Amino acid sequence: MCDETVTIRNLPDVEDINVFLKAIKSIGADVDFPVRGDRHIVNISGRNIFTHEVKNEYIRKIRASYYLVGAMLGKYREARVELPGGCNIGARPIDQHIKGFSALGADASVHDGMIFAQAENLVGRHVYLDLVSVGATINVMLAASMAEGRTIIENAAKEPHVVDVAQFLNQMGADIKGAGTDRIRITGVKKFHAADHDIIPDQIEAGTYMCMAAATMGDVTITHVIPQHLEAISAKLLDMGVQIETTADSVRVCAPKRLAPTTIKTMPHPGFPTDMQSQFAVCLALADGSSLVTEKIFENRFKYTDELIKMGANIRVEGTTAFITGVKSLSGATVEAPDLRAGAALVIAGLAAEGYTYVEKIEYVLRGYERFDEKIRSLGGSIRVVDIMGESERERMIRKMELTG
Repeated sequence: MCDETVTIRNLPDVEDINVFLKAIKSIGADVDFPVRGDRHIVNISGRNIFTHEVKNEYIRKIRASYYLVGAMLGKYREARVELPGGCNIGARPIDQHIKGFSALGADASVHDGMIFAQAENLVGRHVYLDLVSVGATINVMLAASMAEGRTIIENAAKEPHVVDVAQFLNQMGADIKGAGTDRIRITGVKKFHAADHDIIPDQIEAGTYMCMAAATMGDVTITHVIPQHLEAISAKLLDMGVQIETTADSVRVCAPKRLAPTTIKTMPHPGFPTDMQSQFAVCLALADGSSLVTEKIFENRFKYTDELIKMGANIRVEGTTAFITGVKSLSGATVEAPDLRAGAALVIAGLAAEGYTYVEKIEYVLRGYERFDEKIRSLGGSIRVVDIMGESERERMIRKMELTG
């Protein structure tokens, strides 16, 4: 969206980011990556973008592709982007995105596997989202930041990364107020300028290691975090008898005894995050008692439970609720990751289980966790990636992760 050079720091070195950079480079964006060998910094300029259509093998792999619609609609008043891929965790319709674009005066639709959006004039309006959606909130915010006049997004998502995107856009010259509340106010500007931005730490990555410590009855300190972003996760771990200590930028998780059961219901922020549901289910599968986990965001988020049952977990799923009765121990087995977060949960289960566990289809896990196996080994876990097949520049298919409890 900016013709000057923008620097983004604290960039995760994960597959989704690398694919996205290739996608925007393919339409003409100047991408300097890595910067002086640092894969956590990228310089980007949109001055040489030559097409408003994104249709290639890169973009269809990741969910974040739809953000290009809001970005290009705002800057060029036109966008044609292939429908996204990503994890199959349930229906993630883009109707709220389309509603938002249409409210701003765009002709927006989906057909032939593409998202189309075009506007003669993009004009600020009052946009009410029928449901809280991080993706729709960010996408409408992107488009509205370069629309004419004032836009108000009602029932907006309040997640920390929504706030981070707003702060980043403001650094480039946007006029956005209210991010982090359910009412975001945006006054459009004509163009953006150069900026230098540090991305906030990933609270889901941190939460995954917190659950890993709890499930294995470990003692782990996670640094470079924002503890306030982890409050919903920390609160549930405290309910389960885990000891939590925080500093300004770290959290220590210590589980000196068997975990207690609890009840979890996923909710939009500041409620319990859906992306932590499966990791907590592993902890509860080892807890002393019965627990309930209710999924209110995505209907297919319980696919991993069949894999945990192979390892000896006592789980029964009825509709959107999982009934979990804790067992004293899990047993190693060969399991398959159905999606990113579930794959991470199965790795946690393997680390806590007796014997060897093989987690297959870990390409899902590598999409969202940087140096996952290295970090686990640094904590004392026994883990290695094995059976590398079909490696090429186009696709690196890593088939299996081996863990020893």
